[in-house]
Amino acid sequence: MPTEKERIERLGSVYLFEGLSDKELKAVAGRAKEIDHAQGKDIVTEDKSGVGFHLILEGEGQVLVHGETKGRLGAGDYFGEVSMIDGGPRAATVRADTPMRTLSVPAWQFKPLLEQPEIARKLLLGMCKRLRESQEQDLKPI
Repeated sequence: MPTEKERIERLGSVYLFEGLSDKELKAVAGRAKEIDHAQGKDIVTEDKSGVGFHLILEGEGQVLVHGETKGRLGAGDYFGEVSMIDGGPRAATVRADTPMRTLSVPAWQFKPLLEQPEIARKLLLGMCKRLRESQEQDLKPI
């Protein structure tokens, strides 16, 4: 089980949060809880509403879109940031291939942080960075 300092460090390594100060990261970490997911469990489900953001601490999973595997996730990867912010449905299903532990922040715990303009601006920059990298990956020749 990570210490508070380790939680803050792990959250700080996520694009979404990398621009946040230690104080701001501590505020996010204070709203997060560790959740254990059984092998085979769908942690989030495509086209369904979600409850928040998940950072994988241990384990592996797969990303499925329309039942087709589109990617794999492991420790340090994260998902759910867009639905956490906009409340929209999930774009994919994430299924635990092994027992998985996540550090998860529920949307209702996170939304008050978005009311702080400096935090909201930094999060927006982090999301833009991830979107840009995703687009660049899509443009690479096969």
